[in-house]
Amino acid sequence: MSCTDICVPYNFGMAEQVFRFHTRWKEELVVSGSGGSFVLELPIGVLSAYLPTEAEWERRGPEWARPLWHALKKELEDWCIRHNAQFHIDPSAHVYAIPSERPPG
Repeated sequence: MSCTDICVPYNFGMAEQVFRFHTRWKEELVVSGSGGSFVLELPIGVLSAYLPTEAEWERRGPEWARPLWHALKKELEDWCIRHNAQFHIDPSAHVYAIPSERPPG
């Protein structure tokens, strides 16, 4: 599995995609959208993506993405199918925001 296989955004000609996915380092899936970026778990022993439950997402997900859980779930499921990855919804799944990089001053 190479990053070029995983990093390419996809669109099946359906509705516009809300999120973009790409791997970073080991075991991290960077998810980007109009409000910023965040990281989900992506263990690579058995390639698997983890998403917190909807209730946990409401508590711990990035504020801008909280109302988008259903779109994220669908797009992440599709991404997993395309990349032969397992998909898990787990209340303890980690998610953390990536601070936006803005020039000082």
